[in-house]
Amino acid sequence: MNRSFVAGMLASIAAPLSAQQTPNVVVIVSDDLGYGDLSCYGATRVSTPNVDQLASAGLRFTNAHACASTSTPSRYSLLTGEYCFRRHDTNIATGDAGMIIRPNQITVADIFKQKGYATAAIGKWHLGLGDKQGTQDWNGKLDMSPADIGFDYHYLMAATADRVPCVFIEDGSVVNYDPAAPISVSYTSNFAGEPTGAANPELLTKLKSSHGHNQSIVNGIGRIGYMKGGGRALWRDEDIADSISAAAIRFIEKNKEQPFFMYLCTNDVHVPRMPNERFRGKSPLGLRGEAILQFDETVGKVIEALEANGLTGNTLVILTSDNGPVLDDGYQDEAATLNGDHTPWGNWRGGKYSAFEAGTRVPFIVRWPGTVRSGDTSNALVSQIDLLADAAALINTTVPLGAGIDSRNSLDTWLGRNTDDRDFAATMAANRTLSLQSGQWKYIEPSNGAAKITTVNIETGYLATPQLYDLAADPGETTNLYSSRPAEAERMASKLAELRLPVSQMPTPR
Repeated sequence: MNRSFVAGMLASIAAPLSAQQTPNVVVIVSDDLGYGDLSCYGATRVSTPNVDQLASAGLRFTNAHACASTSTPSRYSLLTGEYCFRRHDTNIATGDAGMIIRPNQITVADIFKQKGYATAAIGKWHLGLGDKQGTQDWNGKLDMSPADIGFDYHYLMAATADRVPCVFIEDGSVVNYDPAAPISVSYTSNFAGEPTGAANPELLTKLKSSHGHNQSIVNGIGRIGYMKGGGRALWRDEDIADSISAAAIRFIEKNKEQPFFMYLCTNDVHVPRMPNERFRGKSPLGLRGEAILQFDETVGKVIEALEANGLTGNTLVILTSDNGPVLDDGYQDEAATLNGDHTPWGNWRGGKYSAFEAGTRVPFIVRWPGTVRSGDTSNALVSQIDLLADAAALINTTVPLGAGIDSRNSLDTWLGRNTDDRDFAATMAANRTLSLQSGQWKYIEPSNGAAKITTVNIETGYLATPQLYDLAADPGETTNLYSSRPAEAERMASKLAELRLPVSQMPTPR
């Protein structure tokens, strides 16, 4: 199925909606922000007043899950409504990865375009660009981009801030492209004469690496991968958040007269943490704390832009994170030593990369004045996998056949009309170990792997035997009940096995 056929199919079922049925939708996805990193979720050593205000004017969830404990698979599932483990190419993407979401797939953006929405993807992408890995023309127009999967506009980091290329991409081309410094990118070998963090540590003038992150040097910081050129197109890490928020505000202002969907992904608090100078010294948690403050400022700028353009009352805002937190993730930024009694993971065990709860239990806030009751908290089990189906329900359209196969309509729960739990939430750890939460129970399938990733000091939850935890009685996942509750464990193991079936063999959802 090619993209033109998809576009025609979507157009054929489009129909105009009244203003009351066309709320703007802004989905803000932070990066590596933990459940306990926001003051509205209990943080005391960092203050996030803009996020707190969003929560006080809306609904805050305490049992919301990303679909994976790492970025690429989490974002894949959020945008497609398909579990990342159904594909084998959804691991953490390199900066020169080809697009993982293909043009024949329906995305959340496509759902909104059915009803004439303007759509944008802004900020961190990390889902590949171009048709094939390592073949991108960074000096011209990319042959495949988010424009091919439903986004009218994009202003993106190709991958992450710690991976090359260190440039922004706008509508398929490098922003501020410098013809005097053509760009070359490789994830296999360095370019002749180019310094690296490993060979030239004296050039790491802003951040030194603690593990990895010692290949090409950009802005005095070592990266993953090799890059040559860029010139004036290279970003300055201190300005990344400002560039992202400015692009978001431009999109809001340009599209204020029509309904829009904006997928807005910040870089904070992902490494390398190098916030703008105006935040320096503002947090006792050091650079990581300053990055949280910077994220909060970005949220404030977006909310202020909605207010300034008279869009607050007719805009649904969803704020969440792509996965759980990590302290030392490759740079000597003192995140671990300055952390003190701050608990980015909240009351949960593990963190980014992990099968334990802190890997995927993330902040989740929904605000829509006049529709979502302000100041509420919901303990309902929800999953980011349902964004696609919820978008369709929100704007009264249909999900095309074969799209969003794992996404279910949970809109009434997301909007606080009920507190119904999702039947289950499936999640994937860094080594592709699957977990399943259903009601009070959490099941982690057996897997091979180290019990702790020592470089980041995070427990993985990997164990050769199955694990079953009662999260209501044991939120820290300390007592494995697999032997004493075999029937419960078998029920959940069977569900995971069912989810792994080819789509053609999946039972029809009731």
